[in-house]
Amino acid sequence: MSHSAHRRTAAATALALAGLLTAAIPATAAPGGPPASAPASGAVTAASPAALAPPDIPLANVKAHLSELQSIASANGGNRAHGRAGYKASLDYVKAKLDAAGFTTTVQQFTSSGSTGYNLIADWPGGDPDQVLMAGAHLDSVSSGPGMNDNGSGSAGVLETALAVSRAQLQPAKHLRFAWWGAEELGLVGSRYYVSNLSSTDRSKVSGYLNFDMIGSPNPGYFVYDDDPVIEQTFKDFYAGIGVPTEIETEGDGRSDHASFKNVGIAVGGLFTGASRTKSTAQAQKWGGTAGQAFDRCYHSSCDTTSNINDTALDRNSDAMAHAVWTLSAGSTVPPGDVYETTEDVAIPDNGAAVTSSVTVSGRTGNAPAALKVGVDIKHTWRGDLVVDLLAPDGTAYRLKNSSGSDSADNVIATYTVNASSETANGTWQLRVQDVARYDTGYIDSWRLTF
Repeated sequence: MSHSAHRRTAAATALALAGLLTAAIPATAAPGGPPASAPASGAVTAASPAALAPPDIPLANVKAHLSELQSIASANGGNRAHGRAGYKASLDYVKAKLDAAGFTTTVQQFTSSGSTGYNLIADWPGGDPDQVLMAGAHLDSVSSGPGMNDNGSGSAGVLETALAVSRAQLQPAKHLRFAWWGAEELGLVGSRYYVSNLSSTDRSKVSGYLNFDMIGSPNPGYFVYDDDPVIEQTFKDFYAGIGVPTEIETEGDGRSDHASFKNVGIAVGGLFTGASRTKSTAQAQKWGGTAGQAFDRCYHSSCDTTSNINDTALDRNSDAMAHAVWTLSAGSTVPPGDVYETTEDVAIPDNGAAVTSSVTVSGRTGNAPAALKVGVDIKHTWRGDLVVDLLAPDGTAYRLKNSSGSDSADNVIATYTVNASSETANGTWQLRVQDVARYDTGYIDSWRLTF
């Protein structure tokens, strides 16, 4: 995981069971509703009950990949960093495994900090080319260590999940693509390059991206990204099934490769076991481990070796990864619904009062759907400042996005799913946006409701 970005100063600025979707957390108590129906075309969907059961990923296999990555680092100056021989050797190792397993692999080159970088993309034959499910991890380490947890753990888990797809000769409804990113530690460079070089048509074909960055921390927590509600619920369902509680991931917001996809409106999700933050007493009681100690004391350090891995966390997260890939790639799609949209710009005052933008819905019968899609396009120089709510015609507020001091990226371009089944469909719906901190500005560019 890359270092967090630092806040600008004033001077500087002069993918669940079929059809199950979680509702956005309401800012005020919103009436509940029945489980959602299957989401619209292009969204990540869950598996049908008849889908092939996902495998148990062998921990020994994942650890064998980690041992190879450790050996590569040890033979190349102690690291696998961008621009160093250890990174290219790591990529060659992963590529050879995938080529032998029947994947179509592509090495994408880019330049960063004066050195050539590499992304590795692996496509599994078959599946709907217009519905692509991706899973990925960054393969580079920092220059100060071999990076076995950050991020040999995610890279090894994704590799073994891909090899499990080959062993099962899986034939999912969606097309499966796996990726290993370069230069993440320099600011998500590889994944940003990949996404920026996708055409708008190809971007629209990516139904979801699953990110795995640090999944074997030695003093682990079990954190789930809270971005796309279907992906989030898929991971939560797995952990509920094995009796392990989870928490929402906040430490890595905007700091790993999912951000490159999220920034262009692609549904994202993932898993994380913690980095430099300290495990609380409550978390230690919940998960075991040591309170008052970092989740990973060797984060970005030379001691991030194969000894810096918690086998239980690595095993659970690798199995959760396979569960998500099998479940989400087996989903079906349904035709898109009716769209109500406004493109009128609304300025958002810096650290000021909330503003609203309205969409009027008419001519419908009954209530809004349990899987109401809210597409948001907000242009802003620091999206972490923004709190975004959907207001139903009766004034009930549904929280779409909270503010976050660590979310340093620009713009909010995303699609949220809201269980609005208790709301009358017809009437004036509003998007409410407030900038809660100073120094950054923006505006609501457009937003839409899809019924």
